Amino acid sequence: MVYDHTMYALKPKHRLFSQIPVINDELPSKIMTGGVVLKPNIQQIRGSSVIFEDGSVIEKVDVIVFATGYNYGFPFMPPDVMHKSGHRVGLYKHVFPPTLEHPTLAVVGFIHGLGAIMPMAEMQARWATRVFIGHKKLPSKQTMLKAVDSDTKNMEKNYITSKLVPLQVDFVSYMDDLAGEMGARPSLAWLFLTDYPLFKKVLWGPVTAYQYRLTGPGKWSGARQAIFTQLDRVFQPFKTRKVEGNQDFSVAGHFLKFSIAAVVGGGAGYYLYLHPPSCLTSLLNTLHPQSA
Repeated sequence: MVYDHTMYALKPKHRLFSQIPVINDELPSKIMTGGVVLKPNIQQIRGSSVIFEDGSVIEKVDVIVFATGYNYGFPFMPPDVMHKSGHRVGLYKHVFPPTLEHPTLAVVGFIHGLGAIMPMAEMQARWATRVFIGHKKLPSKQTMLKAVDSDTKNMEKNYITSKLVPLQVDFVSYMDDLAGEMGARPSLAWLFLTDYPLFKKVLWGPVTAYQYRLTGPGKWSGARQAIFTQLDRVFQPFKTRKVEGNQDFSVAGHFLKFSIAAVVGGGAGYYLYLHPPSCLTSLLNTLHPQSA
């Protein structure tokens, strides 16, 4: 009930993850106790009174905060360098201006994703550094421009974009893409064959920057151990007292994992049932040929 946005009149019109989510554990309790009162859009401001679209009025208002976001721009750069693509600045993989004759400029951290910005900015910096020193080469100008336009179309298809929210990427896909550009993306197939425990951690665990230090440029010998112990560092601040007994086994935790796996597996099976790929259809026809 506490996470039912419809009950609080907070359910948006767009799909889940179509915009940057706002996570606030205190908002439901503030609404229930009257600390926060939800109102419709403002129709008019008259002196110190605010009139809303439903006709309600709040008088003697002290402060109005306009949460309008930011305007993005690069007024210090030549216009032909920072060309527009949709609502956003057209950067190749959100880093390099594709119209420059030589890759001498990289924009790092100018990105929105469903995840922390620090790992994405680090990955951008790692890739940009290898381009600067000549270890990686960017494609041609036309190839980069086509890639920029393709990225813009994909964003407009999958997310709610506007002048104030011009760009957004999927965290995992973007990290994998940049890691693949510089040879730091771990191979799940290779890990499955050579290090199955690590394979499970990478596949089912959180996507953190450690896994992009397992191989390739910038490889770190401590990355494997860091992946295995990353949740320990998350849980440690909560363990302010020592409790005797087996603390590793949790019935609720195992039930939650099983439930998530069942939901994901069932959803994937239902999707394949509704949208069977051609290879699966051919395989089923081979196993069970239809009679004329």
